[in-house]
Amino acid sequence: MATLHVLSHSPFGDERLESCLRLLGADDGVLLCGDAVYALSSGSDPQRHLQAAGLAQRLFALDEDLQARAIDSELAKAVDYPAFVELSLHYDKVNSWL
Repeated sequence: MATLHVLSHSPFGDERLESCLRLLGADDGVLLCGDAVYALSSGSDPQRHLQAAGLAQRLFALDEDLQARAIDSELAKAVDYPAFVELSLHYDKVNSWL
């Protein structure tokens, strides 16, 4: 059963991102929103962890949050809110890492 994992907290404050990446299934997706988009900061440890996770076509980030934090990354596909809703419907479950 494929799960969309939604992270909204900064990857520099706790271990949520690393925990999420350890638990990912082969068909799971990850959506970064809020301060979690800082994980895409160029040259950062969180960015390297995301690259190593091999999430091609399964890593997403809310475009609004990328723009608000002036982050530009080709690692994640930028999505708007309607696309977020579509992702939520595409996956069997949605898990928010609160």
